[in-house]
Amino acid sequence: MSKIKNIFTHWRVIIVLVFLILSVASISPNPWNEGATIRFVAKNSSAAIAGIENPTFGGTPMSKETILSINNKPITNAKDYFDFVTGLPPNKTITIRSDKGFYKLVTKPEYNITILDETELIRVTEQVFNETLNETVNITRVEEVQKVKKDIIGTEDLGLVVYDAPTNNIRKGLDLSGGTRVILKPEEEVNQEELDLVVSNIKERLNVYGLSDIIVRTTSDLEGSKFILVEIAGANKEEVKELLAKQGKFEAKIGSTTVFKGGDDIKYVCRRAECAGIDPNSACGPSGDGWNCRFRFSISLSTAAAQKQADTTKYLSVVTEGSDTYLNESLDLFLDDQKVDTLRIGSELKGNAVTEISISGGGFGSNQQSAMADALNNMKKLQTVLVTGSLPVKLTIVKTDSISPMLGSEFIKNAVLIGLLAIVAVVVVVFIVYKKLVIALPMVVTMISEAIILLGFASIIGWNLDLAAIAGIMVAIGTGVDDQIVIADEVLRGEKGVFISWKDRIKHAFFIIMAAFFVTVVAMIPLWFAGVGILKGFALTTILGVSIGVFITRPAYASVVEILSK
Repeated sequence: MSKIKNIFTHWRVIIVLVFLILSVASISPNPWNEGATIRFVAKNSSAAIAGIENPTFGGTPMSKETILSINNKPITNAKDYFDFVTGLPPNKTITIRSDKGFYKLVTKPEYNITILDETELIRVTEQVFNETLNETVNITRVEEVQKVKKDIIGTEDLGLVVYDAPTNNIRKGLDLSGGTRVILKPEEEVNQEELDLVVSNIKERLNVYGLSDIIVRTTSDLEGSKFILVEIAGANKEEVKELLAKQGKFEAKIGSTTVFKGGDDIKYVCRRAECAGIDPNSACGPSGDGWNCRFRFSISLSTAAAQKQADTTKYLSVVTEGSDTYLNESLDLFLDDQKVDTLRIGSELKGNAVTEISISGGGFGSNQQSAMADALNNMKKLQTVLVTGSLPVKLTIVKTDSISPMLGSEFIKNAVLIGLLAIVAVVVVVFIVYKKLVIALPMVVTMISEAIILLGFASIIGWNLDLAAIAGIMVAIGTGVDDQIVIADEVLRGEKGVFISWKDRIKHAFFIIMAAFFVTVVAMIPLWFAGVGILKGFALTTILGVSIGVFITRPAYASVVEILSK
């Protein structure tokens, strides 16, 4: 008992225990967690209208909203969700309970539309599919009323993409969770500012199309060529290729007339505090069950765009809303033909070729602080759309990978099994060689501790574990076994009649260990940039793993072996 007490009161062991506790808390293992976790919510879907929000980028897996029941029927996994929603009749009200609240959804009918007057087909097609369909569709600026016949052929999807609820906070890469990876290369030389602009545009575009749980980052190879790496969980390969292959098109329309486009038409978008922020004239105020805040920022148009806007607005009517006056038409913003926002046009712009104009919008929240945060977030998003509406360069798709989630699930099972077998094999071999459990058992505990602490670090920094990262973990643990054998040999030298002090033996062991550590780190640095950064996970986990071992767990192992060997 005195040896056990000495072990758990030793300062090196206490440090390891502290890191283990913090790592377990960060991982938050919960093997009994059930439900269907929301990956993303489609715009204008039944779920979005009911108030279900897209998961925030960067949140931990366990923090994402999870569906627990529908109409009081328990939902334990994604299959239960899809089984329930398949075959739902149209115009049916359902109640969804999640870990964040209750929602009432009304299922939308899916129509087969027949235009009664075929000669009007071209004119009304866009209007029919972009507006909410009533029995009669009103065509903007057209006096005639076009009749359409609607036959209900089913029920629209609720707009939710879900997956089995996670059981911990370890983020899985595409190799384990499934999805699509795309490597893009600019067709011409670009500087870092232009590359960052392209990355911002791609993120905005993916969000506009309802895709979340994405990673977009710049990378390069050993030759210095620059690439953009896009990883999207749960997305179709062809859909993503179609989306990213386009250069991007931004348009601002009044009715059906395009008044300006992204690129040359927009000369400047203010992002400074003196000309962008919460509107001082409207500020914030109570609205319904919460608060509403308005933002405002200025942009500069080209002379040609300003004149086109003047020509388009001079015949519009002025309407009064409270103390404000607006034109009877709004300014609609489109990105790749998808509407991203609608802005009111101040009456002072009617018929005037003004290059400096203000754009405003709003945000809503349960209190003033959250409403201001929402308004500023909407403002930043809109500014990004205006600045990055059209990509500054064309991109070429270098490589695409589509990974099935089934492969990742099988790999995790096999990796855990092989890992356990490897630990057992190491214990058997070490025991046969040294014939001492006081050497073998602490070695096993140290290996397991290194793996837990490494996974804890990965969950804290938000690193996605993929196949390369798991290979790095195995390499790090493997080098740990080597280091512990070096320590064991030095410890046993004293038992073989070699009269060297314990301090000198451990010093000699750690001289060898530190030399191996620096060699490993130096060897991993080129891999950080190799393969356009795809091997970064391997390099990162290897460096992090050997660092944790050298500075945290292996010194504790040396102290434990010393105590048990005396």
